[in-house]
Amino acid sequence: MKCTVIGLGEAGIRYATALVELGHDVIGTDPAATEPPHGVALVATIEEAVSNADVVLVMTSASVAPTICDTAVPHLKAGSCYADFTSSAPTVMAQLGDRVAAAGSLFADVAILGPVAWHGARTPLMVSGVGGPGVAELLRPAGAPIDVLDEPPGSAMAHKLLRSVFMKGLASLIVEAVDAGRAAGYESWVREQISAQLAGDGQAVIDRLLNGTRTHAERRAHEMRDATGYLIDLGVEPTMTAAAQATHERISTANRRAAVDASEEVPAR
Repeated sequence: MKCTVIGLGEAGIRYATALVELGHDVIGTDPAATEPPHGVALVATIEEAVSNADVVLVMTSASVAPTICDTAVPHLKAGSCYADFTSSAPTVMAQLGDRVAAAGSLFADVAILGPVAWHGARTPLMVSGVGGPGVAELLRPAGAPIDVLDEPPGSAMAHKLLRSVFMKGLASLIVEAVDAGRAAGYESWVREQISAQLAGDGQAVIDRLLNGTRTHAERRAHEMRDATGYLIDLGVEPTMTAAAQATHERISTANRRAAVDASEEVPAR
């Protein structure tokens, strides 16, 4: 199969190399690339790169995804698959899907669900759009677990962004907690506490945190206010701690309003 990879950065190089190893003819294009991966033919323009491709994999930053799509669409081969691996917003993915479909090609919204630097082409993927099954067929032989959604473009990216709320938020919180532990001289203990909380039954931990937060929001808001002040004293920027304080204050306020509404619904005796 003739495959084109647009963007030969950290992800693009790994996927281009994997496609070559699977026996596909691979063309790559990237204005910053000077030495393509072994077996990949480097061309100068997007137009040249996509004109004869059966599958186009776009692995650039999300900021340039619409421009690349507009450049590529007039030159796509009818019936080809255009797979966007960028982290574009779901609404943008839907718009790109419409442009590609209007040109007579198949669009795939591809969400990368893990660190490509660790797993390479074996990184788990989620795909949506009519081109999704084709992407799955292409990359599963490389060892990638792929979840194919029977949903329109943007659906895969919506799942990824919801995952990012947790994953990136958790990463930021751990960074802040470990920084604070180090500043206080208790880094090892903080690491042990984090490790213990992340272990065990994941669903049980989620339920415990959800229920505990809703039940004890007012008390925990005061605790997080004190924690925010302590981090400031330690010289650690309390971005996540202050956000947690604000979240508990919001839930506490909602709880009080709900209690008042419930009391007003009780008929007078």
